[in-house]
This record gives sequence, C-alpha cells and structure tokens, in this order.
Amino acid sequence: MEGQSRTAARTARRLVHLYAGLVLYGASAALQVRAALGLDPWDVLHQGIAKHTGVSIGLVSVGVGALVLLLWWPLRQRPGLGTVSNVFVVGLSMDATLGLLPQPHSLGVRIPLLVAGIVLGGVATGLYITAGYGPGPRDGLMTGLHRRTGRSIRMVRTGIEVTVLAVGFVLGGSVGVGTVLYALSIGPLAQFFLRVLAFPQPSAERDGGEVVARGGRPVAEPAGGHAILHE
Repeated sequence: MEGQSRTAARTARRLVHLYAGLVLYGASAALQVRAALGLDPWDVLHQGIAKHTGVSIGLVSVGVGALVLLLWWPLRQRPGLGTVSNVFVVGLSMDATLGLLPQPHSLGVRIPLLVAGIVLGGVATGLYITAGYGPGPRDGLMTGLHRRTGRSIRMVRTGIEVTVLAVGFVLGGSVGVGTVLYALSIGPLAQFFLRVLAFPQPSAERDGGEVVARGGRPVAEPAGGHAILHE
C-alpha cells in the first residue's frame, strides 16, 4: 500500500513537471518574442511563417510540431505523452503569454525580457526532461535521423538548425543577438536545472545522462539510451 502511494505521488510529480515545463517553455518563448532581439531557430521559422500566413506564432508552432511528428513514422520513432502534449501546450501557452504582454520599445525593458526568457527556458527544460514522458517532436526527428543515418547527433542537429534558421530568416523571422545568446546559454542552463530539479533515483539508476544543447532545444540522453528532449 505504501509502495502504491509512493508510485502515485511520483507520477503526480512527474505530470506537474511535464505540464509546468511545457507551459513555462511557451511563456519563455513569448518573452523572447516581445524582446525582439532574436529567437531560437525553430521560433525564427515559426515567426516567419506567421508573418506570411496571418496565423499566430503559437498556432504555427502547433502546426509545425504536428507536421514534424508525422515524419516520425518512417523513422520508427514512438511518441510519448510528453510528445503529444508538447505539440499543443507550448504553442497555446506562447499565444496566451503574448496576449498578456504588450510590446515594449525600450532596450531597458527588452534586454531583461530576453534574459528572463532564456533563463525561464532553462527552468522549463529541466522540468520537462526530468518528467521523462518522451521527446518533443522536433527533437525526436533529430534523434530518429541520427539513428537511421548513423550521423552524429551534432551533425544532424547542426543540419536541422541551420536549415530551419535559414528558411525562417528568409521568411522574415527575427534573428539577432538573442539567437546567439540562446544557443550559447541554453545548454549550461538546462544542465544546471536538470540537476536541481531531478527526482531522487535508486542507486542503481544514478548514472545520470548527457545533455546536448541544440540551438533551440536541449537534449537529455539518459544512461538507458532513451532520449528525452525538450521542444
């Protein structure tokens, strides 16, 4: 009975981590949009598409996530609860936050918004990854291509990020100092918050894992080899 209670409590905590992480990630992306100093590669693409379609950036994120998820089928990737939730919750949270935040014009406001957005993204990543409910659709695409092609994570990651960033830039997405700052800082931030937010593990499972930071989405590769990633 006590074991069942502990399992239920742990599951509840994991679900809180999952959905808090997804909501906060959407909010962090919205802060970066309002900062108008550059977005991560995928949001550059989302913003570029939004400008040409008239659809909100959050809904574009949902649509792109769903399309990317379809690419999992030939790669034989299996989505989890976190994968499906990621597609919808991040974009909706992003739109909701943008609806609450006016567009500032002063750099004295925009710079702190950028910094806050990036740090919040690190917190969100730690929450989402420690929940352990599966990779986001874009990161699952990366690991799927890695497994199918035999190319390194770094090579596949770079190819996807450069392509997405280039297309988004051509479409009018925001590229700037924020793009570079995000790429350089999200990995260390994610690693830090993964340690802070990790659930206690039995001694046999304490091998930890490696975080590989993509230009917009950090990746956790646990000892068991199953990739848990943030979108």
